[in-house]
Amino acid sequence: MKDSNPTGATPPSVPDTDSTGEQRVTSAEPRPAEPVFDEAMLASEGLSGPAPAGPGLALSASHVSSTLGRSKAQRDFDRAHQRAFVQDALSFLRREPPNLLPFETVRERLELGEKTYRGVQFIRLDQIVGSVGRYRDFTRTFLPRAEHMRRRWQEAEEITSTRGLSPIQVYQVGKVYFVIDGNHRVSVARQIGAETIPAHVWEFETRVPLEPDDAVDDVLIRHEYLEFLERTRLDVHRPQQYIIPTSPGRYRYFEEQIAVHRYYLELDRGSNVPFEEAAVDWYDNVYLPIVDVIHREEMLRLFPGRTEADLVNWIMRNQARLRQRYGAEGLSTESVAEEVADRAYGNLWQRFVSWFRRVVLRWPVYTGEPWKPDTEIR
Repeated sequence: MKDSNPTGATPPSVPDTDSTGEQRVTSAEPRPAEPVFDEAMLASEGLSGPAPAGPGLALSASHVSSTLGRSKAQRDFDRAHQRAFVQDALSFLRREPPNLLPFETVRERLELGEKTYRGVQFIRLDQIVGSVGRYRDFTRTFLPRAEHMRRRWQEAEEITSTRGLSPIQVYQVGKVYFVIDGNHRVSVARQIGAETIPAHVWEFETRVPLEPDDAVDDVLIRHEYLEFLERTRLDVHRPQQYIIPTSPGRYRYFEEQIAVHRYYLELDRGSNVPFEEAAVDWYDNVYLPIVDVIHREEMLRLFPGRTEADLVNWIMRNQARLRQRYGAEGLSTESVAEEVADRAYGNLWQRFVSWFRRVVLRWPVYTGEPWKPDTEIR
């Protein structure tokens, strides 16, 4: 089956990639237009006034302006290159993904199929989080890491300053984008403070969400999520479900809990209960009540960097441990969750650690809902 194109527009050819994933450029980018003479700009640089006398000493306005443009591009690259080093150094402390996502890893783990051409759109730069083949050359915010990138980066800025941003080419997966062609233009656009960029978009349908702050480890967890949904079909029966842990192996524990829940359902009903039906009942009557306590007690603020699914998993494990240790068979899951919240809020050290992680290290506080972009673009 061929990839679809509901827009009716003729999409540009997607650049080929070699065995290493690097693009094979089939046509060079257009040369920049001749810069326009700007007397005020030359005066600010001390270059206005009459040209010096003598053969070969007169400077054309276009030559001077072009030289100044190159000088600015050089300075901008130096700043971006230095910021890349700082960002890489701080990413571990701030729990921010330092690297772009490699598209081939995402395609394999999320089992992406056909793509659909969506035409030219203005897309948000902060939703471009990966690349096809160039994911090692830039930081997560597209700062250039290597000195050998200088020439192409400066050329991209010079073209942008005279002609504006030309459309790049991207793949869309969920709410994020992967650059096929135009990595340097994205880097320049972010450096000059742009918030959007025009792009030819090819969209892949996906069963699991992929969000702007996801790292490679999160992609592996999304693969586990995909397998979990294939067995439980919760995304079909409960489309609003959003079970996203931050560590691998959590879905296996949830499936074990569903199996236990299914066993007791069958004892109660005296008949066989399909696993999908048991999963829905577990989600409604076990998982969601704990989530309600988590939000009522504002527990996510106490545990920055952790999600609802992380806390539910931890509470359920501790509930089993408490029941085993104290024989408290009547202790409800909601009571365990409330006890955890009370102890955490009453612990001054825990509160300080939470504040330090949120404010100083800028660890994220998850809301329990899928990521949504800001509605306003400045």
